[in-house]
Amino acid sequence: MLNDLIAHIATINGLSESTAKTALGIVLNSAERQASPFAPAMFKTIPGARALAARTGSEFGEATGIIARLIEQTPGGKRVVAQSMITSLHAIGLDHKAIGHLLPSISAFMEETYEMTGFGHLGDLIGHDMDAEISAAKAA
Repeated sequence: MLNDLIAHIATINGLSESTAKTALGIVLNSAERQASPFAPAMFKTIPGARALAARTGSEFGEATGIIARLIEQTPGGKRVVAQSMITSLHAIGLDHKAIGHLLPSISAFMEETYEMTGFGHLGDLIGHDMDAEISAAKAA
C-alpha cells in the first residue's frame, strides 16, 4: 500500500521513488506535528505511513517532545511547521511548482484508492486555517 502511494507520487510528479518517499515522509510528519485530521486517517489506512513520518522527521531533526508538539499546534507553531516542511522539500530538490503538484497527488491517490476526500490542498494536509488567521489579524 505504502509502496503503491510512493510509486504514484513518483510517477505523477516525475520524481525518483527515493525522493517521492522522502517527500511523502516530510508531508506526513508535518501533518502529524500539527494534529491534522489527515495524519491519523492516513496512518490508520496505510500501514507503514506512521513509521515513515517518524523516521523522516528524525532524519530532518524535527521536534519530537510533547511540549514542542503542543507549541507546533498553535497558530505561530503551525506557520513554522509549514515553513519547515517547505524548506525540507526544497532541500530534497523540489521547487514551489513541484510542491504544488505533490500535495494534490497525495490526496488524489487517497481519494481514488481509499475514497478519502477533503484533503486537497496544503491547508487540509497540515491543518492550517489561514482564513481564520487572516480574520484574527484583521480584527486585532
